[in-house]
Amino acid sequence: MVADDLGWKDVGYHGSRIKTPHIDRLATNGVRLSQFYVQPVCTPTRGALLTGRYPIRLGLQCGVVRPWAMHGLPLDEQTLPEGLKKAGYSTAIVGKWHLGHHQPEYLPTRRGFDKQYGHYNGAIDYFTHIRDGGHDWHHDDRRNDDEGYATDLIGEEAVRIIAEHDARDSESSLFLYVPFNAPHSPWQAPEDQIARNPGYKEKRRQVYAAMVTSMDDAIGRILEAAAKHLPEEDTLVFFCSDNGGMNMAGTNGELRGEKGLLYEGGIRVPAIMSWKGKLKPGVVKEPLHIVDLYPTLLGLAGARFEQRKPLDGKNAWPTIAEGKPSPHEFILHNVTPFQGAIRMGDWKLVHNGGVRANANSHDGPEVWELFNIADDPFEKNDLSGEKPEVLSRLRKKLEELKAESAEPHLLPNQAPEGFVVPKVWGQAE
Repeated sequence: MVADDLGWKDVGYHGSRIKTPHIDRLATNGVRLSQFYVQPVCTPTRGALLTGRYPIRLGLQCGVVRPWAMHGLPLDEQTLPEGLKKAGYSTAIVGKWHLGHHQPEYLPTRRGFDKQYGHYNGAIDYFTHIRDGGHDWHHDDRRNDDEGYATDLIGEEAVRIIAEHDARDSESSLFLYVPFNAPHSPWQAPEDQIARNPGYKEKRRQVYAAMVTSMDDAIGRILEAAAKHLPEEDTLVFFCSDNGGMNMAGTNGELRGEKGLLYEGGIRVPAIMSWKGKLKPGVVKEPLHIVDLYPTLLGLAGARFEQRKPLDGKNAWPTIAEGKPSPHEFILHNVTPFQGAIRMGDWKLVHNGGVRANANSHDGPEVWELFNIADDPFEKNDLSGEKPEVLSRLRKKLEELKAESAEPHLLPNQAPEGFVVPKVWGQAE
């Protein structure tokens, strides 16, 4: 399960005033990954999760798939559901895709998912399911007209798939990917949920809190269905956010920065893995990255098969289950023509940290910053002047990775002239 734009301190177990009892229960019973990294915006994180490869390999390093994009997750990439299907799994996605919709080949049921329910774009209307005038709600990649609040519908469909799997597919295994669109903008919530979150001075934050509690309710229903229909000893549950929160609605606590930036507030997120009988409750402090889920889950599923392309992700199971050190020599946070960041051990290099991941240019002064994350997790003390040899080592590695990068897709933030909004997203008119 992946939240959308949920901030570091938007969960109860990190001290939020927002009530998230189901996420908190998952954290109490599972392993909290306290240094778990994702990408600074939505699409790159999803691409990294489903391929085990950094977005620089996919051309997705510079932002999200816009409604008018003529690209998506490259078709020659092997995906996590494809690998799990080879290991005997049935596969389903319920929620937000955001990895390409301009041609049928890019849609979820062509990328390894047996079942699909939800939307392709980001920032859809939660009640009408419209994005820029086009209908964006689908079932098995065909138009669907279910009515209701998007978060509730996602939760209900996930529960239905779990129950159906129990009833019809008990001999096979299930991979269920639930990428919520909550609490991403537009900030909308049912009135009863808003009423459950009183005491906010700003209406936007009150509505945002209601969106989080709605998602937590849906997660609770999913966990209840899993407990009822799936064997606990064979069920692994993972939860995280796709990037940091936006400070205008959510909060990342003392972490510096927000969504779109390469400081910790943009890329370090709440993350939990739970598996009764296999994982002891606790905290893993070693740095890990969402690319690690691909080889970790395939390994646990026994999916031994040749990869078409080399992985950036590492099998993190020994770190999570046995307390071993992080398998990474380095973690690439991102690198684009305009900004970048990399972590090696406790050291983190940030290049033009104030430049957003979806920016198409940078005209300001070039800035290189160096932080020791172990001593300074809130990135207050730039040590680039004091540690020139460390700065040079990390900068060299970042520039090597930049040279390896695929050509990035750079899109305007506004629809280009002549773009026609389809009546139904993802389907030819």
